[in-house]
Amino acid sequence: MITAAVVGAAGYLGGELLRILLGHPAVRVVRATSERLAGRRVDGAHPNLRGHTGLTFRPMSELDHYDVLFLASRHRETMRVLPGLLGHADVVVDLSGDFRLADPELYHRHYGVEHTAPGLLGTFTTGLPERYRDRLRTADRISVPGCMATAGVLALAPLAEAGLVEGEVAVDARTGSSGSGASAGPENLHAERSGAFRVFAPLGHRHEAEIAQETGLAVRMTATGVEAVRGVQVLCRVRLAEGVAESTVRAAYRDRYRDEPFVRVVAERRGLYRLPEPKILAGSNFCDVGFAVDGPGGEGLLVAALDNLVKGGAGNAMQCVNIRFGLPETDGLEFAGLHPS
Repeated sequence: MITAAVVGAAGYLGGELLRILLGHPAVRVVRATSERLAGRRVDGAHPNLRGHTGLTFRPMSELDHYDVLFLASRHRETMRVLPGLLGHADVVVDLSGDFRLADPELYHRHYGVEHTAPGLLGTFTTGLPERYRDRLRTADRISVPGCMATAGVLALAPLAEAGLVEGEVAVDARTGSSGSGASAGPENLHAERSGAFRVFAPLGHRHEAEIAQETGLAVRMTATGVEAVRGVQVLCRVRLAEGVAESTVRAAYRDRYRDEPFVRVVAERRGLYRLPEPKILAGSNFCDVGFAVDGPGGEGLLVAALDNLVKGGAGNAMQCVNIRFGLPETDGLEFAGLHPS
């Protein structure tokens, strides 16, 4: 049995990690930390876990040693605590943004603060199985990409790798309110969020840097908050190389993702769900990708959708850990989503 602990377990992402871990056939959750809720029951913060665990939140000072330690703490905070936590586990999986970018200057530009552990940047394997599966088999430090970055990279990668895209890419991302976390500010009160389509990052969202780093493309990104709790959808507008037709794009996607257990190509000509739709992915670890093409060598619209807390976070982390410990990649991640929801 793999022993696991979750740091920052009181938030939405921590709760999703616990939900997945508690249902995993080869994992035993030993510790869930929260400084604010220390001593209180885990199922008080995560009522969906009632009857599934008797754990109580404990402070980080009570951490022991585990096979795997998941960090679901906040951006800018994780880099301060992580150096002191590395000795508490054989494998450390970080779900914050603090170790996703290899360049400390790039981190400063997108997060607004100096990195306090720059020597650790570049020591983490990117937690994206579709690109780094072989490295993940032996990785002891894993950094899970951001939710919108994961969707953007999976949408763009097949065409970028095949040299089918030219020039700058425009990424339009939409996300539900859970992406702001359980302790989000007044801008995420129901009275302010309900009915709104808020462009909260008109230019330069931090996931822009992740997508550019992973694909090698010039990327410009806009992010909008929409009236949904879960879900991310990204629309990537690209200029296709000369002579590239829809059939070439479809073949690139099918060839790239044919053997991937959690990426599905969705580009239908009829039906309600012709292109990727986050509504039907809630709770699942799938990322659906699709496309529309405006003639050979014209414009392409690449679309991806996922649940921001699962394939965009906790599920992706679990998939990486399955690979790292030689387990079936789909263990604990079999839920197919809901329809209708």
